[in-house]
Amino acid sequence: MIKINGHGHLLPEPHEIPRFMKEKKLFWIDEDKKFMRQDDWSRPITDPSFFFEQKLEWMERYEIDHGVMLNLSQIYCNGWKKQDAIDAIHWQNDFNASIQQRRPDKFTCGFVVQPLYLDHALAEIERCVEKLNMKLLCLPTHFLNEKDEWISVADESVFPIFELANKYKLAVEIHPYDGEKMVKLKDIYWRFHLVWMMAQTADTLHLFTLKDFLHKFPDVRTCFAHGCMLGQANYGRRLQGFDGRPDLFEGATNPREALGHPNLFFDSLVHDSYTLELIKTRAGSAQIVAGLDDPYPLGEMEGVARSYPGRVIDFAVEAGILTQKESNHIWYDNVLRWLGMDALPY
Repeated sequence: MIKINGHGHLLPEPHEIPRFMKEKKLFWIDEDKKFMRQDDWSRPITDPSFFFEQKLEWMERYEIDHGVMLNLSQIYCNGWKKQDAIDAIHWQNDFNASIQQRRPDKFTCGFVVQPLYLDHALAEIERCVEKLNMKLLCLPTHFLNEKDEWISVADESVFPIFELANKYKLAVEIHPYDGEKMVKLKDIYWRFHLVWMMAQTADTLHLFTLKDFLHKFPDVRTCFAHGCMLGQANYGRRLQGFDGRPDLFEGATNPREALGHPNLFFDSLVHDSYTLELIKTRAGSAQIVAGLDDPYPLGEMEGVARSYPGRVIDFAVEAGILTQKESNHIWYDNVLRWLGMDALPY
């Protein structure tokens, strides 16, 4: 069985980060590779497989044949000055392209744009597709608009980005970040990663379906990170609201129309197989792609309790939630359909 991990991450080596990134405190990595940093924020680098060579060794050890590497969430550039955002995004996308070029047999990499700076975002999509041969657009669930308001990426102002993605028949990944900047709560017990990131994704799924992105942009295939787990649990409440208060949903599309849509995917990184079962019930196993969120400790990583890469999918098979055939498709066929590939490039 061939395994494709549809949600992974790579860090650059410290020397691969331009000097201006550290000088402006935008993003950098300590020379000893112990911490990644941004302004007054820091996060420990908890596993060697954050880096290229060690990632290849990790993939071989766990029999993962190919990895989809998303952009770094720290480079969504929400609230950044325009030129800083342009420079950082250009560097990030060039770095990801270099990974894909070095080992196309092992890596498919995403690229990112900042929706606030729309002209640049459109030009960057063209550059990444036409010159860098990249086919996966990574977007944040929310961004700061010109009025300094947090809005969902499923907003009419972002339609031009999706129109261009539709032209190029891109895969799209929607991933949460910056929750602590959006919600005025004290940052304790990792609540913004454990609760609010899930709420961010559910919020954007809500608007994404009501504004009918799936039918407006029929050649875009969108995957929501972390299984959009609260979005799955919240489905019935959304229907109740849509049916009970039609005056609040004038012109909106019935969310039922998105259920099981072939262009709407969710990754498997939900941490327990019964949540995975809910996604299967809601969307169908054909719309689930394997995602490990490696090498973060919130990913399926060895050394974190009983976790290991693929644990949730394996347990779902053991518990009779998934058949082995469905598991095989989640690891391979479904990821390829999302990416718009007929086969891996080797």
